[in-house]
Amino acid sequence: MIMSATLAAGLAAVAPVAEGGDGFEPPSLADFFPQAFLFAGTPFAVNRIMMVRLIMTAVLVLFFGLGAARARVVPGRFQNVCEMLIDFARVNIAEEIIGKRRAQPYVPIITTIFLGVLFLNISGVIPGLNIAATSVIGMPIIFAVVAYIAFFYAGIKNHGVGGFLRSSVLPSGVPKVLWILIIPIEFLSNLIMRPVTLTIRLLANMVSGHFLLALCYAATSALFFTAAGALKGLGVVTFGVALAFVLFEVFVASLQAYIFALLTAVYIESSINTH
Repeated sequence: MIMSATLAAGLAAVAPVAEGGDGFEPPSLADFFPQAFLFAGTPFAVNRIMMVRLIMTAVLVLFFGLGAARARVVPGRFQNVCEMLIDFARVNIAEEIIGKRRAQPYVPIITTIFLGVLFLNISGVIPGLNIAATSVIGMPIIFAVVAYIAFFYAGIKNHGVGGFLRSSVLPSGVPKVLWILIIPIEFLSNLIMRPVTLTIRLLANMVSGHFLLALCYAATSALFFTAAGALKGLGVVTFGVALAFVLFEVFVASLQAYIFALLTAVYIESSINTH
């Protein structure tokens, strides 16, 4: 049902272009920089991407708010789903990587990152939204900065500023003659590149996913509405490919949320247990 509605919404979005006689209209970077329709020209401008972010944030809060309000000793299906998502982040990510005792202070932030990235990613396959809220660099940067702050906080809390920085740039057991090589490499790897790679990994996956889905929608619409003769039959093929990519994009959205939260836990664990 959801997949069919997603495909229908995608086709509806590109059908007017095809019917207008221009034929195939591929997706472009302009999809990620739409015009503001509220508060244009101010720091609070709201465009399509920002609206999707606001909607999915509200959905996330409402989803777990209802789950908490309807919590029972014997949970129902909805409560089970809420608890499953939270337990997955707590047990399979935080406690599995950091350790059950040491993970407790960091469970809320890891869970928030996992659920936040998941809900903002999944908007790419929701009818009417059809674009991931993390497909513009702002949100990936925010999540990466939060993970980076947690990484620094855990290290400084357990080892102090000096001990944390030393362990981050100078692994134990390295001969002094190699310090001049190891320190710059470790500094870039551990203190500079981690938030950068977190941001780029999430952004690149969501952007590429949008392009693939939009390309399938555009091709299907063009073949159905403008192609002649037997070529219209190819629209069935591209429609099937679009359906497959919807499923694949749901998988990628979930996987990227898991990877982002997992790497956050790994970074926190590495700052707690110095090497």
